[in-house]
Amino acid sequence: MRLLLRWVIGAAALFLTVLLGQQVFGPDRLSLRDIPSAFLVVLVLTLVNALVRPLVALATLPLNCLTLGLFGFVVNALMFWLVGELGIGLRVEGFLPALFGSVVLSVISGILNTVIGDRNEAKR
Repeated sequence: MRLLLRWVIGAAALFLTVLLGQQVFGPDRLSLRDIPSAFLVVLVLTLVNALVRPLVALATLPLNCLTLGLFGFVVNALMFWLVGELGIGLRVEGFLPALFGSVVLSVISGILNTVIGDRNEAKR
């Protein structure tokens, strides 16, 4: 049940991120096909972050050390952009929308997980 709740939170966070990104960059640079595709995108983003991101992070470890961890933002943006390029409902046109999307998605999901997760834990 907790996994399902996190999946719904992730889809809601992605939907809010895209809406905010459309205000900043316009609908032609960052878009989401529909709400059901948000669930698929979150699932694929989770898999990419679990399988591909560690390999990319390991390969770019020296650069990440040189930038004192700031290159991690670039790695996150690349993963977000990669999922957008898979053609499963998320469209990301360019590096800046990918960077914006990855940072905002992390912030919104963190806030939603904290607020909803705390309420869910309090009910137990």
